Amino acid sequence: MDETDPLRDEDEPLDWLGNPVSCADCPHEETRAAGKCDLGKTCVKDRRGRRIDRFFRFNPAQAERYLDHPYFEVRTLAARHASPFRLTASIRDPEPDVRAMVALRLPLSRVMDLAGDPEPRVRIALCMRLQGDALAAMFDDPDYTVRHAAARRAEPALLVRLTMDPDASVRRIVARRIPDYALTAMVDDPDPVVRIEVAERLPPARLVLMKDDEDFRVRFACAERLPPTLLGNLVDDPDDMVRDIARARLGDVDAKKE
Repeated sequence: MDETDPLRDEDEPLDWLGNPVSCADCPHEETRAAGKCDLGKTCVKDRRGRRIDRFFRFNPAQAERYLDHPYFEVRTLAARHASPFRLTASIRDPEPDVRAMVALRLPLSRVMDLAGDPEPRVRIALCMRLQGDALAAMFDDPDYTVRHAAARRAEPALLVRLTMDPDASVRRIVARRIPDYALTAMVDDPDPVVRIEVAERLPPARLVLMKDDEDFRVRFACAERLPPTLLGNLVDDPDDMVRDIARARLGDVDAKKE
C-alpha cells in the first residue's frame, strides 16, 4: 500500500472519538480468541471504516448489535452486513450514508419512500435498484446527480424524456445512450460537448444536419463520418483540422477511382 495512504494498517488504532483502542475492554473476547478480529487491522471499535468492515465481514452475526452505534460509520457498515430483517428501523437513521445502505439492501417495497429522501445520495442509491417506469420517475428529481444516476441505468427508449434536461452532464449521457432514431432531437443542443456526442452517433445520412455547426469539434466529427459526397463546404472549412480531414477523405475516394 502507498506509504502516503491515510488508512494504512500501520496507523495507530483510535476510536471514533480519537481515543486509543484497547482489547482490554472489548466485548468480543471470543471473537478475538477465534482469530476473527485483530487490533489495528480488524476491529469494530476502530474509527477506520476499512477495519470496521473487516470485522463485520468476518463476524456478520455481530452486525445487528451495532445498528444504533453512535458512530455513523459503524452503523453504515453494520447495515451492509446485518440481516435485512433487522434494517427496518434504519430507514429513519439520521445519517444519509446509513439510509443509502438500507436503500440498497431492503426489499424495494420497503424503501420506495426514500425516493423523497432529502439527501441526493440516498435517492441515488435507490436509483441503483429501480427499473422501468419507477426509475424513469426519478428523471424529475431536482438534483442533477440523481437524474444522472437514473439516466445511466434507464432503458434507452425512456431517455427521450431527458433530451431537454437542464444539466448538460445529464444530456451527455442521454446522447450516448438514446436510440439512434431519437438523436435528431439533440442536434441543436446548446452545449457543444453534447453535440459532439450526437455527431459521433448520428447515422451518417442525418449527420449533414450538423456539418455547419459553430463548434469546430462538431464539424470535425462530421468530416470524419459523413459520406464523402455530403462533405460539401467542410473541404473549405476555416479550421485547419476539419478542412484537412475532409480533403483527405475526398482524396481517398479520388484515389480509389483512379
